[in-house]
Amino acid sequence: MKQGNAIKALLAAAVLATSGSALAQTKLKWAHVYETSEPFHTSSVWAAQEIEKRTNGRYHIDVYPASQLGKENDINQGLTLGTVDMIISGSSFAAKSFPRIGVTYYPYTFRSPEHLLAYTKSDIYKTLTQGYLEKTGNHIVATTYYGTRHTTSNRPFTTCPEMQGLKMRVPDVPAYLAMPRACGANTSPIAFAEVYLALQNGTVEAQENPLTTIEAKKFFEVQKNIVLTGHIVDHLNTVISGKLWKSLSEEDRKIFSEVAQQAAATASIEVAKREQELVEVFRKKGLNVAEVDTNAFRETVLKKVPFEQYGYQKADWDAIQAIK
Repeated sequence: MKQGNAIKALLAAAVLATSGSALAQTKLKWAHVYETSEPFHTSSVWAAQEIEKRTNGRYHIDVYPASQLGKENDINQGLTLGTVDMIISGSSFAAKSFPRIGVTYYPYTFRSPEHLLAYTKSDIYKTLTQGYLEKTGNHIVATTYYGTRHTTSNRPFTTCPEMQGLKMRVPDVPAYLAMPRACGANTSPIAFAEVYLALQNGTVEAQENPLTTIEAKKFFEVQKNIVLTGHIVDHLNTVISGKLWKSLSEEDRKIFSEVAQQAAATASIEVAKREQELVEVFRKKGLNVAEVDTNAFRETVLKKVPFEQYGYQKADWDAIQAIK
């Protein structure tokens, strides 16, 4: 009888050990700086759940939005420090480690969202993301369309020379500064959270962001003019830390990549759809929405802003231009 009980106890222990092993789970942190209402967050949450499902629960990913784990610089550094495992972040931050990839932020590099998405399937995309990988060890698995950057202003303009002396808030990132400075604007790197108040009290007269951001941050309440300068077709990368990537099996790498790309495609469609609606939305609100000759702006930038000053290579830019 005692022997029977001992055998039962051993079997029970074996079952528990097996169950514990099957339930063993790797917990990961996915960070970004965007609000919970934005497609970049909702698609990340879906991706996290989908990865857990496809890996039979072996990976559980918590998504931390709205700079909960730090600003964009912090989370980029976190990939190396091990404080985050995955992030969504722009190529302008990747360019701090590998300058060449920043050419995608040079004004008027992309003709449209479709051109940007075609770039993500091109050889030059593979070259630039591989260069970033070799420099940092981190792996770019997907790219999402963030929106096309336009300008809001207290005073109307439709040409580059009319921006001369315009007091304009621009992020302190070289590629973002290129168009406004080439056109003679006086730029100011006011913190993003303070832009609304700065526009309201006249500290600055203008700012630039995608239409979706202009809507979300309500800049249209304190600006009368939206000028469709379209100077940067902006994007975000989904990046996996080198440490995590190396630990993944080939099968899991495929799952992480496929799911991230699916999430990016969904978010890209949502952003592009809302942008198309917003021009009419803003006009109905009584704003002056003006179109410009983007070719004239583009020529001014190309003439005044050398690629080399930012560590970019014109050959990379030419390769992107050649994508149909």
